[in-house]
Amino acid sequence: MTNNNAILRAAYSAWSAANALRSRRLRNKRFTYGDQWSDATTDAEGNPTTEEALIYHKYGTAPITNNVLRQMVKTIVGRFRAEHLRRISEPKELKAIAQENAVDELDSRALEEFLISGCCIQRIDETDRLGEKHVEVSNVNLAHFFMNHTTDPLNRDCEIVGQLHDLSIAELIKRVAPGNKKKAAWVRRLYSDAPDERTLQFCTAIGTDSQSGSPFWFSRSNKCRVIEVWTLESQEVLLCHDKTTAKVTVMPISMEKKIKADPHISYKWDIATMWRCRWFTPMGDVLTTFDSPYSHRSHPFVVKFYPLTDGEVHGFIEDVIDQQKYINRLITIVDRILSNSAKGVLLYPESAKPGSLSWNTILRIWNETGGVLPYSPDGSLAKPEQVSHDNTNIGIFEMINLQMKLMENVSGVTGSLQGQNVNTSGSASLYQSQAANSSIALYDIFDTFNNFRSLRNQKLLNL
Repeated sequence: MTNNNAILRAAYSAWSAANALRSRRLRNKRFTYGDQWSDATTDAEGNPTTEEALIYHKYGTAPITNNVLRQMVKTIVGRFRAEHLRRISEPKELKAIAQENAVDELDSRALEEFLISGCCIQRIDETDRLGEKHVEVSNVNLAHFFMNHTTDPLNRDCEIVGQLHDLSIAELIKRVAPGNKKKAAWVRRLYSDAPDERTLQFCTAIGTDSQSGSPFWFSRSNKCRVIEVWTLESQEVLLCHDKTTAKVTVMPISMEKKIKADPHISYKWDIATMWRCRWFTPMGDVLTTFDSPYSHRSHPFVVKFYPLTDGEVHGFIEDVIDQQKYINRLITIVDRILSNSAKGVLLYPESAKPGSLSWNTILRIWNETGGVLPYSPDGSLAKPEQVSHDNTNIGIFEMINLQMKLMENVSGVTGSLQGQNVNTSGSASLYQSQAANSSIALYDIFDTFNNFRSLRNQKLLNL
């Protein structure tokens, strides 16, 4: 197995190791945006089904969803926009980049992702547009990102990181073969000669199951799947000291003969670490490879995982999903009770029905205001009677209020933070103090995200 194949296999291993994280993220995202009855369960016979299908099969009606999570996320993002967006002072060099890339909007969407999955990922690229250098900042979807297992909150133990791309053939050639007609033709052949079959053969050769790894190896959008892999590698270098300028530079080992011939330069052998990028096809072909072109000599990604205890990642939404499910269950129970309770049912004894009136006439008179309905009581003095019962006062509403209060206590998103429960007799400073105190539970999230933004800005400045 070649070294490149080993790197691609390591990238796939890093991707596979995050399967559980991506599954939790998808579940958290479903709950956040209202799909809250799709958790797997079993019916009475033990057959697999979903909670929604189980309730529909049992009662014949769809369960009710009262989405509290979405409002909580919007509240936190709104509070971030109002109070934290400008909290980090930006140097003048960053203001133009921030304006060009709409960084405030990117950060707000990244925070929303951070609350859902516990991950926020951005990348910084330096591009050339018509001879002018531009810096591009973009959010990276966790579904297209991979990284080795890390336990350091600052990701200093990162050794392999990368991203999956789905590109058109024109965009791919523009990125890996600009101005090179021969290489462009080679890239076209790679993606036109039965790529699915070649991918299957390559997966078999390196011992990878192409079926379980289909999102990694294949594009679902009929575009060219490209795998960008950055690895931290070591190489031999020469530390050179120019006696005429008193400068120390790092040169590749291949320059030793040339440097040795210069009497003004002294040097010594050393080992240096560097980030190297490779673009792979799913078939294992290397489209391009290069050392980090950035002045910070690192990869282009900025990553923050939360809370990273023992390397585990858990989103804010995970803490309150159980309360959300119980609220939905209680409201569905109330709906079932109301739909099956007697509401104005008229009990009209047949023996008391006047022979001159039809049932439709009796119903019409009963519904009229001030209507007079004659009836003929028999010996048992039976008479028409309307039945209406209130069966909902069984503590369910108290349970719903309890769950709502638990959601506030667990999440920290209280009524004061949402602008509710305002005491009009109090001062504005008192209300601001109450809102600040209620957001203490969110300070860790805000400060962690602001640390991510600081690392991003630092990498921008290092360009």
